Amino acid sequence: MRKKKKLPVVYKPFGFLLGWASGALAGLAFQATWKALRHEEDAPDALDRERSWREVLLAAAVQGAIFAVVRSAVDRAGAKAIERTTGVWPESGKDGKGGGRD
Repeated sequence: MRKKKKLPVVYKPFGFLLGWASGALAGLAFQATWKALRHEEDAPDALDRERSWREVLLAAAVQGAIFAVVRSAVDRAGAKAIERTTGVWPESGKDGKGGGRD
């Protein structure tokens, strides 16, 4: 039976930095997307009285989709980089089978 390799401790801070970077990248991507879609500098806030339900929910849906895609892309790229450098795939989940982040 093959012994499973342990992931180096360095992955935790690396994962934190990747998460921070993906949030910043997603925020920039959302701002650019919103500006292209609506020709406005700022997306509506949920408590913005002047905006309609449609505008607020559209902004939230677009922002959520962009954040999910960017987060997944950055997580995947980080996992591939860790595997290349250490030979170990960073598994998520307590059972070691992977699964989603959430």
